[in-house]
Amino acid sequence: MSLRATAAAAVLLALAAAVPVHADTHDPAPGAVPAPVPGGDGGMFLTVSGGDESWIRGVRLRCSPRPSGPHPDAEGACAALDTARGNLDRLPGDQHPCTKRFDPVTARAVGEWRGLRLDWRRTYPNACVLDTAAGPLFRF
Repeated sequence: MSLRATAAAAVLLALAAAVPVHADTHDPAPGAVPAPVPGGDGGMFLTVSGGDESWIRGVRLRCSPRPSGPHPDAEGACAALDTARGNLDRLPGDQHPCTKRFDPVTARAVGEWRGLRLDWRRTYPNACVLDTAAGPLFRF
């Protein structure tokens, strides 16, 4: 791993450590209210990294009480999360053709969405496939 990748990973780990984490990305039971995260809405930290962590980028997103943060399309990203009810495996995505070029990227979301704690990660064959699956959430 290069010095640059090691430094970027250290920064992201430090930032992720400041966010409460719990692996729970399933839909809540009908009528159930998610337990609030102590300390209010810290939002979530989203990252996308290249194969072998050759590069990494990240951004914070808050959806409550309104979409905010440095995400370039906070409104679209929060709308996608609302549609999926916080389950990143059910994002509406943006279907379009992609090449079959293998250049893996890993997307990760850590934090909370409307009181639901998230720690989600998935690797896709390339950035285009990520975009078709996740839509605006990881477009930064």
